[in-house]
Amino acid sequence: MISIIGSGRVGTTIGFLCVSNALDDVLLINRTKSKAIGESLDVANAIPSTSKFSIRGTDDYSQLIGSKIVIITASSQGYSKDRTENIKSQVIMIKEIAGKIKQYCPSAIIILVSNPLDILTYFFQKETGFPRFKVIGVASSLDSSRFRFFISEKFSVPQSSITNALVLGEHGDSMVPIFSGISVDGTPLLSMIDNRDSITNDVRNYWKNLRIHKSRSQFGIAKNTYDVINSIINAKELSIPASVVLKGEYDQNDIAIGVPVKINQNGIFEIQKIELDDYESKQFRESSNTIKNQINSV
Repeated sequence: MISIIGSGRVGTTIGFLCVSNALDDVLLINRTKSKAIGESLDVANAIPSTSKFSIRGTDDYSQLIGSKIVIITASSQGYSKDRTENIKSQVIMIKEIAGKIKQYCPSAIIILVSNPLDILTYFFQKETGFPRFKVIGVASSLDSSRFRFFISEKFSVPQSSITNALVLGEHGDSMVPIFSGISVDGTPLLSMIDNRDSITNDVRNYWKNLRIHKSRSQFGIAKNTYDVINSIINAKELSIPASVVLKGEYDQNDIAIGVPVKINQNGIFEIQKIELDDYESKQFRESSNTIKNQINSV
């Protein structure tokens, strides 16, 4: 069973993708029971006639029992200027959810989507003591999709012609687009641009521009999260950047931050080491320090 805590736009869209692709049974949990039930009744109409799986909604955490994967999309309140503006209330929320998950499905693989992503990934893992490779923060893969989109727009090329577009670091204002490994139709990106600042700023501020036109993002993060769920359920190896607690990797300790990982049916099974140029290494250290300061502020 796939359980999703939070029945807002993102959680419901993830549920829709899971049942419409017949991955597994889905449980929606929301603090407002009627919201979870209503969304499940709507999404249920997208279940293929050949599927043996179902979706249901509840506010009862005891129904988490039997969950193979738990996705957390819940929020204590919205944010408008910065993903960390409600950091304290979000950490309180994630600790409460962590206690419920530890009680009812301690063997589940956890996928965090709620913001501030890296901070909540860190505190969830510390609160539960779950193996760090079973606590996955999904956001850097979304940032990487946005990075690829801007490169595609700038050079008027299809996204399929762009390879190795990665964003590491914080899912926030200090995120680090990695230019040094990217090629466009085989040509190194760095040979095609004068500086990195414009695209970097575009990637970092993507969500702010999106919110000028709609209230919040929904489909991109849902699809990136679905890809991780699909990898776990169907034992397909997936290479993406994701937030995970580090123990010496990239010279960082006791911090959750976006790095390249490999995922399979067991969760993360490898943190990949890639070469960063001096500019990127400096930015990654600065991003790490930003997250550490946020952790210490709570």
